[in-house]
Amino acid sequence: MFGFGMDIGVDLGTASVLVYIRGKGIVLHEPSVVAINKDTGKVIAVGEEARRMIGRTPGNIVAIRPLRDGVIADYDVTEKMLRYFINKAVGRKFILPFFRPRIMVCIPSGVTGVEERAVRQAAIQAGARQAALIEEPLAAALGAGIEISEPSGSMVVDIGGGTTDIAVLSLGGIVVSKSLRVGGDKFDEAIMRYIRREFNLMIGERTAEELKIQIGTAYPAAKRDNSVYEIRGRDLVSGLPKNVQVTSQHTYEALQEAVEQVVSSVKEVLEKTPPELAADIMNKGIVMTGGGSLLHGLSTLISKETGLPVYIADDPLSCVALGTGKALVNYDVVAKNNRSYRKVL
Repeated sequence: MFGFGMDIGVDLGTASVLVYIRGKGIVLHEPSVVAINKDTGKVIAVGEEARRMIGRTPGNIVAIRPLRDGVIADYDVTEKMLRYFINKAVGRKFILPFFRPRIMVCIPSGVTGVEERAVRQAAIQAGARQAALIEEPLAAALGAGIEISEPSGSMVVDIGGGTTDIAVLSLGGIVVSKSLRVGGDKFDEAIMRYIRREFNLMIGERTAEELKIQIGTAYPAAKRDNSVYEIRGRDLVSGLPKNVQVTSQHTYEALQEAVEQVVSSVKEVLEKTPPELAADIMNKGIVMTGGGSLLHGLSTLISKETGLPVYIADDPLSCVALGTGKALVNYDVVAKNNRSYRKVL
């Protein structure tokens, strides 16, 4: 039974939402997709059920992602989605004022003040008693098991669905950081464009994502023995369905530009890092989190380009949510050093 004073952490991601309840752990992990009836404005489905509808809905129903590039693109839908997920995770008592919890939501490190207010307000409107924000690199580092409270430099690269957050941390705060609007979604879009250009074939987001997961690679020497994967789409010349065989070399070519943006940003952050902290990072290496870190060969490429060891966290998909849970316990330590970690009554 849940009682008064419950604390909840939410990884409000572009691709998926994870809900962490203090004392329980991660209790929900679903795609951040909402299916809506355009005629009535009514929500038809949320999460995994809505994701299965992408590209397969009739004209009056649209499956949308209310978050784009790590920030809220559709405020009303985001609020409904957040309310649905929290109710599902906590139970119907959440709607009673006495049982409303404190909620902490993760945000990219580069968001504007307006975007911060939108996230906080969405959490309050979804029924939170109090809302707080924590920057994703901090949460990712905590979730990866990095000891950030010590006077020692640590570097984390969090590649999510909409953004990549790169940060150097020390004494519980962010020393140098960069956030770019490149992530798993941009990887998928790059594959879709490449397939359209090279094969005259139109494919959807789900097919591009499956292609990325199965044979996608970011490093030529790490190609999966030039693996082949067959996809189906619509031929742009005949307009008819068509099968095409795609190799890992094709995915490497498709992803090259987006991957280069990530690598360049990692180098940029390292160049701005104070020498003492840079020495610490040379010893510890770079830790990668987020679903995008699982792209085949990406960690190898970053290691080659920077000359530093690169490690992928044990559970990269859950690091931000787990870190939010730890931050709920160590509120004072993080709040003291993080400008975005503040309460709203």
